[in-house]
Amino acid sequence: MIREAGPADLPAILRITNDAIENTDALWITTPFTLEQRRQWFEDRLAQGYPVLVAVDTAGEVAGYGSYGSFRSYEGYARTVEHSVYVAPSHQRRGVGRSLLHALINHARDAGFHIMVAGITADNAASVAMHHEFGFRNCGTLPQVGRKRGRWLDLLFMTLCLDDIHTVEKDFS
Repeated sequence: MIREAGPADLPAILRITNDAIENTDALWITTPFTLEQRRQWFEDRLAQGYPVLVAVDTAGEVAGYGSYGSFRSYEGYARTVEHSVYVAPSHQRRGVGRSLLHALINHARDAGFHIMVAGITADNAASVAMHHEFGFRNCGTLPQVGRKRGRWLDLLFMTLCLDDIHTVEKDFS
């Protein structure tokens, strides 16, 4: 089930985020967040009118979360958003990420946004494939713009034109 996140979900969101920081190249930072930092991020997103969604499994556990926000702060980018989706390791490869992306795409389209941007570590084949499934196009790779664990990382940008789609009808449950 996908629903809007609430303050009670923040410890689970924090665990999922910090796991991605510590064990993957999805977030190009090395210092785990604190609960207060995640709370501030959550409050900022909501104050700006952006969603924070959680996927909840049948036991009521938060399996993943997703959100979108401004791509850039200048007014010319006002109808473009960049999204993020993170899934707990115990729930990966079960359709949770697809369900969250599905919900974010529909939410952004219904909110009147034009383009959704994904910034993905270029060698993250699973994320790239998932975005292709939803119609995202590769729009360019910035080579070696990030560094983590002593390795240079490439950033792949993918975009989806929300004006070109109707409600995404896929069911990933």
